[in-house]
This record gives sequence, structure tokens and C-alpha cells, in this order.
Amino acid sequence: MRIVVSGIVGQVAQSLAERGPLHGAIVRLVGRPECDLTDERSVFVSLRRSGGDVIVNAAGYTAVDQAETEVELARAVNDRGAGYVAETAAALGLPVVHLSTDYVFDGSSERPYCETDAVNPVSVYGLSKLGGERRVAAATPNHAILRTAWVYSPFGKNFVKTMLRLAFDRAEISVVADQRGSPTSALDLADGVIGVCRNLLERPHEAALRGIFHMAGQGFATWADLASEVFVQSAGQGGPSARVNPIGAADYPTPAQRPANSMLDCAKLAAVHGVTLAEWRSSTATCVNRLVHEGAAKGTQ
Repeated sequence: MRIVVSGIVGQVAQSLAERGPLHGAIVRLVGRPECDLTDERSVFVSLRRSGGDVIVNAAGYTAVDQAETEVELARAVNDRGAGYVAETAAALGLPVVHLSTDYVFDGSSERPYCETDAVNPVSVYGLSKLGGERRVAAATPNHAILRTAWVYSPFGKNFVKTMLRLAFDRAEISVVADQRGSPTSALDLADGVIGVCRNLLERPHEAALRGIFHMAGQGFATWADLASEVFVQSAGQGGPSARVNPIGAADYPTPAQRPANSMLDCAKLAAVHGVTLAEWRSSTATCVNRLVHEGAAKGTQ
């Protein structure tokens, strides 16, 4: 199985490159300038030349707060760019797997969100990602849109790495405790994406495998819960640790509003694709242990 991934430096793209060979998959990453999601022709030409069996769109504009002022760029990449990838997949007769987000919801639900719940983004980033979902669905029926949440990994910039970096210099760190979500390891996510890709290729006429699915780590946590677990695991490995001071989101204002509830119900994915990601604590431990042992924690951003 040959998987072409739009995106090079992102957490999911890097995780797919690492995990692909373990599943017998050949993974090729394509990104700027070869594949620029703001340039329709470059997307088509680069993906056509890549010779894949399935396309995964893991590229995106992910600066949630910055998107509030860079509205057009966020839409160009996450909305129209996603459409270009899906249109190319359709032209090549290939299935496309598109990565989306919990931020398409407003967070007002009291329970985990399922795929049929009403969407209502409260940020420019969420709106741009919802636009991308709709363009992908309109471009080709041969798609799987995977909404995920709170992604972390040994790669790039993410919450887990930030907590470890801050703990080198601080004895106490204030972390939001009134937002709940589904922490998700990008390495686990890569395993799941590869499983979905294989299903789409092996069962090309099974409509149930197409559509929108939620793919996130099992279990739920607040940001403060996740930070506390990071420090417990890090301390156990001789890495940096700090005391967590739980605060409300109102005490840590950001340009973009975040959903108070980002919990995702992933039962449909398990039932239809047979894919279930690991429980968030075990995956957090794996990631933290790797970062500490590789000596990478101190240099994170």
C-alpha cells in the first residue's frame, strides 16, 4: 500500500512516516513548495506525480489563535486547499482520508460528540476546518473524514512538549481545568489512519466505510489532567516536573475561543472500521518516556 501524505513537518505526517513501514505501507510526504495547498495546480501536479494508492490530507493551518487575524490564509489552506486535495484524488480515482478537528463543535454539549451532532464552530480555525470537510465531501464520495482532538507527539510543537519545557524553569504551572477533551497521540492516530486507508482500498465499494468518523484517544481529560499525567510520567523517568495549578479558561484568555467540551465519541469508527486508539494515559506515558530518554524535552517549544 502506497500512501501519499500532503504535509511534511506536521505531527500526523511525521507519525505516518514513522509508523508506515511497521504496517507494510510505503509513505511519501509531499509539502511546500512542491505541494502548496493555496495553489490548486501545485496540489494536482505533485499528488499526481507521487504515484500513491490513497491520499491522506494531513496538511493544515493549525495556528488557532493566529487564525483570528489571518482569516484568509486559514481558509485558503484548511478550506479551499482541502478541496483541491480531494478533487485531485477524485480525478485520479483514489480514496482520500482527510484530517479534521473537534473544533467544528461549539463545546456546549454535556456528552461526547458523535458524528451526527450539529456543528457550530466558535473560531476562525474551526470554521475553516468545517469548510474543508464540506469541500472534501462535495468533491468525492470516496472519502473518510477523520475528526481528532488534542494531538501530541514527539514531533513539532504541542501541549505535552510545552509542559515539559516549562517545567525546566517553573515549580508551578497554571493550566486550564474547565475544558475537557480527548487527548490523542499522533503515533496512535497514524496507526488508525493506516488502518482506514487499508479498509478503503480493500473494500472499494463499501459505502459504510466512507463519510465522517471520530478518531481520538480513549478516555477524557482536562488540560490540567493531561499536564498532571505528563509530570507524573516525566518525574518517574528522571525528567522535569512541576506542580499543576488548575485555573478556569476565563483566567487564561486567548484570541480564539475554545470549546469547553471537545470530547469525541469514537464508537462509529470502532464498529465500522474496526479501529480503536489506545487509552490516553498509556499513550501519554509512551510519548513522555520517549521525549525524556531522547533528551528532547528541554529543547521543545
